[in-house]
Amino acid sequence: MPTSLPSPPPSPPTSLWHDRGFRALWAGQTASQLGEHTGLMVLPLIAVLALGADAGQLGALRAVGQAPVLLLSLLVGAWVDRWRTRTVMVLADAGRALALCGAAAACLLGGPGLPALCAVAFAVGALSVFFDVAYQASLVRLVDRDLLVPGNSALEGSRSAAQIGGPALGGVLVSLSAAVGAASSAAFFVLSFLSIRRMRRGEPVPEHAPREGGVRRRIHEGVRFVAGDASLRAVGLASAAFQFFLAATMTCYLLFLPRELHLSGAAVGLALAATGPGALIGSLLAARLPRRFGHGPVLVASAAIGDGALLCVPALHGPAGVTLPALLAINVVFGTFGQLVNVTVMAVRQAATPDGLQGRAAATITFAGLGLAPLGSLLGGFLAQEWGLRTGLLAAASGMLLSPVVMVLSPLARLGRTLPTPSRGPTGPPAPAPGPADPR
Repeated sequence: MPTSLPSPPPSPPTSLWHDRGFRALWAGQTASQLGEHTGLMVLPLIAVLALGADAGQLGALRAVGQAPVLLLSLLVGAWVDRWRTRTVMVLADAGRALALCGAAAACLLGGPGLPALCAVAFAVGALSVFFDVAYQASLVRLVDRDLLVPGNSALEGSRSAAQIGGPALGGVLVSLSAAVGAASSAAFFVLSFLSIRRMRRGEPVPEHAPREGGVRRRIHEGVRFVAGDASLRAVGLASAAFQFFLAATMTCYLLFLPRELHLSGAAVGLALAATGPGALIGSLLAARLPRRFGHGPVLVASAAIGDGALLCVPALHGPAGVTLPALLAINVVFGTFGQLVNVTVMAVRQAATPDGLQGRAAATITFAGLGLAPLGSLLGGFLAQEWGLRTGLLAAASGMLLSPVVMVLSPLARLGRTLPTPSRGPTGPPAPAPGPADPR
């Protein structure tokens, strides 16, 4: 019997903020980032303040939470290219909310213990891989390519707002009650779930490719594509250097602030929250500076200034009245220039990637960047134990400067004022055009 062809999806609005789907994604991403940044403070502080975790245990906890990036990113990228990103994001939000509600219940019943805390960290980390890959692919499906920079700027601005409120809120709530701290993170994921469910407009996804080779072949295509593009390959290498040493730095940092500078949990949260205003500034600058000075110069200069700012932290001494304002200033600088790098790199990656490879390209770069983070966290714990908190923090922060060095030696440094066009797919011909909305 003849069947009617599916109607094409409606054309997206030309104005970013007139697009209901984008507004729902933006609001949900804001809530999700608040949950994530609150949780990133809550789980380590429960371990340090409530369970008395030492440097090695804290490093292990952070490594467990980051391990899903290494284990799942490539597989998730292959799946996301075949599914509606809305479906992936709402399921990830629901799962993270349930995991953190379980942690809150365990705190009320006498404490979760370090093994249970590690289980929660792993579950939240695994579901965050799904959400992060999906939202990056979702933006390309929702808006025209000439709106990618303002779209990324808006989404990264929401992350900036989360960085302002999340760590400070997490630090304060854990100081009052570990259960309330965990429950607050869960509540933000519920809000994200409710918002992203409102993305009702049909979402075009690439037509399903033939199934020869299955998921393994699709993963191989994504890796081959990123490895074969000089700019994307440099993004992956620079991200790997940055994330590895950032993970080591943060393990030392979260011990250095309360134990060496004698800051309270609320003060630690406030210091980390200072990256939020800086990131908000960076989001605003990212919509203008690359088009004025070129994407390459902005990337290199921002990475060098932002990463270099953290070298000042190990030099701090004295009472909280002196060290806390200095930490606030350092983190504002780090947040501003780090956000410039984040927004610019994401726009470059999205613009250089065909629609049919968006999820796999994002997952491959995430795998390259964050895959080494668990080892970095373990390295941070080792450095803190063997070299001391101050020397270990200095060594870890120095390693972050490898990232701008990689950029200088790559085509990224030569990118001009316009974004690159999509590269050809891994097998030669361009990727297929988006098909009708996938019903899943």
